[in-house]
Amino acid sequence: MSDLVVRPIDRADLSRLLALDVHLDPDDARCPPDVAVRMLDRLLRSEGSAVLVGAIGDALVTTCTLVVIPNLTRGGQPYALIEDVVTHADHRGARYGRAVLRAAVERAWEAGCYKVMLMTGSTKPSTLAFYAAAGFAQSKTGFQVRRTAVRRE
Repeated sequence: MSDLVVRPIDRADLSRLLALDVHLDPDDARCPPDVAVRMLDRLLRSEGSAVLVGAIGDALVTTCTLVVIPNLTRGGQPYALIEDVVTHADHRGARYGRAVLRAAVERAWEAGCYKVMLMTGSTKPSTLAFYAAAGFAQSKTGFQVRRTAVRRE
């Protein structure tokens, strides 16, 4: 894993990020490049938030999005949400996903967050074990409302 570099995304990485996202859900609708540019700019204007990528040379092999959310409880400490955790199928099991999650959690602590949350729709034991091995505890009950049907794994 010594050749993996975890860093914030650069706009020049965007097309490679969109290609990596296929490994999250091959059947999911793709984000058009012009929309991706607007969404990335919008996300990066949110203080503390980031799209982190794990790169080996020019190849993006893993990513996650960290969103820091202002908060009026907990003494005004923000909290963070991690979403869109993706590792290229050819690189799973190499601890690259764990490395990008560790970097996201470190950024959240630097932003003063009191907690970092993530949710998964997966019930696969391997996915749940991955998050547990990355230091996340399955300790809350999640609810959601969606405009579209929930995907099942």
